[in-house]
Amino acid sequence: MLDFIYYPVSWILWFWHRVFGFALGADNGLTWALAVVFLVFTLRLVLYKPFVKQVRTTRQMQELQPQIKELQKKYKNDRQKMATEMQKLQKDHGFNPLMGCLPVLAQVPVFLGLYHVLRSFNRTGTGFGQLGMSAYDNAHTANYVFNADDVQSFLRARIFGAPISVAITTPRTQLDAFLDYGGIPQVVNIAAVAIPLMVIAGLATHFNARASVARQSPEAAANPQAALMNKMALWVFPLGVIVGGPFLPIAILIYWVSNNIWTYGQQHLVFGRIEKEEEQKKQQAIERRAANAPKPGAKPNPGAKPNPKNKQKTGSTDEPTDAPVDAPVTDGDASTASRNGAAAAKPGKATAASRKGGQGNRKRSGNRGRANQKRRR
Repeated sequence: MLDFIYYPVSWILWFWHRVFGFALGADNGLTWALAVVFLVFTLRLVLYKPFVKQVRTTRQMQELQPQIKELQKKYKNDRQKMATEMQKLQKDHGFNPLMGCLPVLAQVPVFLGLYHVLRSFNRTGTGFGQLGMSAYDNAHTANYVFNADDVQSFLRARIFGAPISVAITTPRTQLDAFLDYGGIPQVVNIAAVAIPLMVIAGLATHFNARASVARQSPEAAANPQAALMNKMALWVFPLGVIVGGPFLPIAILIYWVSNNIWTYGQQHLVFGRIEKEEEQKKQQAIERRAANAPKPGAKPNPGAKPNPKNKQKTGSTDEPTDAPVDAPVTDGDASTASRNGAAAAKPGKATAASRKGGQGNRKRSGNRGRANQKRRR
């Protein structure tokens, strides 16, 4: 039913077994272990770009937490409106929350596929999903893309005396399948290989979770749901690997360790690049502000002076005119002044000052007023 998963996984495992088999030998346990490791690396390399998008999406969601909380508070009684506003917020900022789950979801079928392919090298069991074959039939039956010779090579492969397809709790009836291919493995040898791998896998899971939690923003870490998930990632998941390790084949433990090693290195690489990009953006913003700022020692110019050309066009001038000071104001002049209103308040003050200055620098004839009075009479 899941052959569309099993065949690609077995093809990648077969390819890397051929590559390392030329150098180390096809029946070498290290050859099969390296094939499993590079199966993980191949998958993670394919998922590199989705992982980068996942990191960017996570950081965007952390930055938008204040806005998300406001929407939740504003539309707490209208879930449909809240969902609509959340989708609008996500669309405006150009991110998809599903991208944060894609790398993890893509690894689940590979994990299940690898587990099934490895278990299918020994089909002598009678439990759930087992075929109950005899040891001879199992050794002479192909396993997906692996032919009968490859199956026998896998049965002969050992790491410190332990086949990589067995677990500490593997029943004795299934261990009999290795009788003609290197002998029945001892539980002590299996435990000597599996237990260190279990401890390393648990520690690697813990330190990966710690590095991820350390990069969270204070707002995201303060969220009760995020705090609960952080505790589970830090303690429950690593403990689950150690507790469940005796039931997992050695190859699956190798898969877990290599996957965590890749994750640890990839996180530092990707987060380092993203932090450099953000620092460059901040530096560019500082340079733009510095370029637009006034030069040192220059006085700020809050208001620009009126353009002389515009004054000539409008006929306005600040110079004193020859009109008599005591001349009566006509209705046209009053209406013009009322239209100009407050907009001409400041220029008016400047004009008055210039008039006073002009009057102070120029002698006014003492008889000029009397002459004007005589003319009016």
